[in-house]
Amino acid sequence: MSAGSPQPSAASQGRQGDVSGRAQGQASGQGHGRVGLFGLVVGAVGVVFGDIGTSPLYTLREAFNPHYGLTANHDTVLGILSLVFWALTVVVTFKYVTIIMRADNEGEGGIMALMALAQRSLKPGSKSVYLVGLLGVFGASLFFGDGVITPAISVLSAVEGLEVVAPQLHDWIVPITVLVLAALFASQRFGTEKVGRVFGPITILWFLSLAALGVLNITHEPEVLKAINPWWAARFFVDHSWGGVFILGAVVLAVTGGEAIYTDMGHFGARPVRLGWYWFVLPSLMLNYLGQGALVLEDPTAIRNPFFIGVPEWGRWPMILLATAATVIASQAVITGGFSVARQAMQLGYIPRMRIKHTSSETIGQIYIPAINWSMAVIVILLVLSFRSSSSLAAAYGISVSMTMLIDTLLLAIVARALWPKARRWVLPCCVGFFVIDIAFVVANGAKVLQGAWFPLVLGIVLFTMLRTWRRGRQLLRDAVQADGLRLDTFISGLMLAPPVRVPGTAIFMTSDPGVVPHAFMHNLKHNKVLHERNLFLTAETLDVPYAPRDRRLELREIGDDFYKVTVRFGFMDTPDVPLALMRACDLEGLDLDPMDTTYFVGRETVVAKRRVGMPMWRDKLFALMHRNAAPANAYFRIPGNRLVELGAQVEI
Repeated sequence: MSAGSPQPSAASQGRQGDVSGRAQGQASGQGHGRVGLFGLVVGAVGVVFGDIGTSPLYTLREAFNPHYGLTANHDTVLGILSLVFWALTVVVTFKYVTIIMRADNEGEGGIMALMALAQRSLKPGSKSVYLVGLLGVFGASLFFGDGVITPAISVLSAVEGLEVVAPQLHDWIVPITVLVLAALFASQRFGTEKVGRVFGPITILWFLSLAALGVLNITHEPEVLKAINPWWAARFFVDHSWGGVFILGAVVLAVTGGEAIYTDMGHFGARPVRLGWYWFVLPSLMLNYLGQGALVLEDPTAIRNPFFIGVPEWGRWPMILLATAATVIASQAVITGGFSVARQAMQLGYIPRMRIKHTSSETIGQIYIPAINWSMAVIVILLVLSFRSSSSLAAAYGISVSMTMLIDTLLLAIVARALWPKARRWVLPCCVGFFVIDIAFVVANGAKVLQGAWFPLVLGIVLFTMLRTWRRGRQLLRDAVQADGLRLDTFISGLMLAPPVRVPGTAIFMTSDPGVVPHAFMHNLKHNKVLHERNLFLTAETLDVPYAPRDRRLELREIGDDFYKVTVRFGFMDTPDVPLALMRACDLEGLDLDPMDTTYFVGRETVVAKRRVGMPMWRDKLFALMHRNAAPANAYFRIPGNRLVELGAQVEI
C-alpha cells in the first residue's frame, strides 16, 4: 500500500517506499534506504504472511466438519494432510511466489496491477482490453468479499481457544471477539506506524511457535510424515471418488492469503518475500499441520480443536494471547490492504473519490480511508454476530478467493503470452494446470453456497456493479459535458477579440476534457465578468503504472494570450497532490506560479437521471447517488479550501 505524505513532492513519490520502502522488483533489496535484506525479510514476515499464517487455527478442524462426512482415521488424516501440503506447494509456492510474482507492474503486485499489466500487453481500445478490465474489477470485488471474512474468522478462531482452557467462558467468545475487532478498527485513525514496528517480531514468534508445536507433536506419531508423499492425496480421491473433490472446500482455507502475498509484494520486493516464504513461513506452517495430524492420529477426539489441544496445558493461555495478537496483525494487513486497493481503484476511476488521511509524515504507506474502514468494521462485526463461530464462517470462506485465484491464472496467461517470449513456453502449460486446480477449488467451494458462501459472492457482485456503474457513469457524464460544451481553442480565439476586464493573479480551471471549455470557466465569465491575467486549464490523468515517470508527470502547452493547457499525470499508487505537483513541475518549465495569488476553479456537476440510451434508470440513479456523495475535489486533489471556488452545473445522463 502506498500513499503520499505531506512533505515529499510528486517527483519524489515514485522513488519512496512504504512500510520499509519499495523494492521496485530489485532482487537485492536495494532502494530501501538503510534497511538491509534481513530487515526486509522480517518486515515481510510481519506484514505479508499474516493471513495465510493464521490458517492452522481452523483448517484441519474444518476438514473434519460433519457436513463433509469424513472419519478421522489413519488414511483420511494422511490424505487431507497430503492435500494441504501439495496445495501449499503448487498454488502458493509455485504459482504465486515463484511465477506470478514475476509479473510485477514496476515492482507492484495485486490483481489491479496485474490487470493493468495485461491490458498494456493488448491492442489499445480492443474488446480484449475491455474484457480484461471486467475480469480485473470482478476479481478485485471478490477479493473484498473474502477480505472482510478474514478478520472475523481469524480473531474468532483465536478467541475460541478459551473453550479448551475454560469451557465456562463459551458465552463470552462472541462479545470478546467483537470487542477486539471494534478496538482494531477504531485504532486505524491513529495510523499503524508505531504498531507496525512490532508486527515482525510478534509474527516471527508466532511462526516459531507453530513450528515448535508441530515438532513436539510429530515426535509422538512420526507416521504422519508419510503425508508428504502425493500418493496419499491421490489415494484420498480414489477412496472417496468424485465426492472427495468437495473436501477442497476445506483445503482452500490453507491457501487463502496466497493472493495477498502477491498483493503485498510491492512493500518489500520479490526477493525478501520469497526468502521469507521458502525458508521460514512454509516450513513452519507444514510442521504445524503435520503436528496437528499426528495429534489426531494419536487421539481422534482432538479433531474438535487440534491446534489448541496440541499445546501443552502450561502454554495454552499464552498461546491464546499470541494467537489473538497474530490474528489482529493478520486483520490489520487485510484492512490496510483494503485501503490500498480502494486507493488504486480511485486513481483508476472505478470508485468515487473518498477522503484519505495520511497518518505519517515520514512513511508514504500509512494512509487511512474512513469510509472504507467503517464499512469494513460494520460488515465484519455483523458477520461475527450472525455466524457466531469460526466453523460457520469457514463455510462462507473460500469461494471468492478461489474465483480470484482463477482470474489471476487467466491474467497471468495473457501477460506471459505477450510479455514473456522465452518463459511462456513453460509458463503457459503451467497455467493450464493451475486452471484445472482453480476450477476444482471453485466447484468445491460452490457447494457451500447455501451454508454461507452466498455472502462473499453477493457482496462481490454488489461491489462489482457499483464499480462498473461508476466507471460507465463517468464516461456518460463526460460525453454529456462534451456534447453541450464548446471547443476550447475556438472559444478562446473569439473571446480575445473583445476580452473582458483582466485582473491580476492566476486562475486554474480543472477539467476532465482538455479540449472543451470547462463549465467553471464559463460560469466565472458569466457571473464575475472578469478574466485573470493568467489562466491554466488543468487535467489530471492516471497512468496504468504505479508511479508516474518523471518525464511524463507534466505536459504544458501555451495556447496564446497567457492561456495554457496543463496535464498532470499520476501513477495509480501516487497521491494526487495537484498544487505540489504543479508548483514543482511548473518551476522546471519556467512558469512562475505564486501560491498566494492562485485560485482553483472546479465545476461540481449535479447529475440528473433521465431515460435515454446509456445505462438502465436504476444504474443512472445509483451513479447520481454515488456522485453526490463523492469527496469534493479539493480534498482528493489536496487543494487548500481557501484557494478553491466551486461552481455548479446540472447535467442529464
